[in-house]
Amino acid sequence: MRDEDLPDARQESDDGSSIEQPAEESVPATPPPGLADEIAAFVDDGKTYAQAEFAFQKSRLAFTADRGKSAALLGLFALGFVHLALIGLVVGALFALTPHVTAWGATAIVTGVLLAGAAIMLLLMRRHTREIGDAFRGDASKGDRQ
Repeated sequence: MRDEDLPDARQESDDGSSIEQPAEESVPATPPPGLADEIAAFVDDGKTYAQAEFAFQKSRLAFTADRGKSAALLGLFALGFVHLALIGLVVGALFALTPHVTAWGATAIVTGVLLAGAAIMLLLMRRHTREIGDAFRGDASKGDRQ
């Protein structure tokens, strides 16, 4: 490179005399990263993101499994308590009805009410399962009934 190609470090003042400006320090310029470097950095960033996402999903799954086990266990205990309460209700109904209709009559009444309730629930269950089947068959005419 020749000297005349360099920028002039002198600047003229208002009166026409030239003022010497200090030359800027030259810093060795690093070439900009190439396309291959950019792609490699992008792939590294993608790997880092994938590893972080995997770790996050793994910890979320562990948390969900732990809470799911606790919820299922608590639900089973709740169902057990409801079952015991219903047994107490049946026994109480038997004791309450016995003086009025004898022990056998109270047993027949309580058993009949329980079987009627079970029959109603089975009919409702059958209707709901048919609606599910209709939805999978795509039969819209039967799926709209309620």
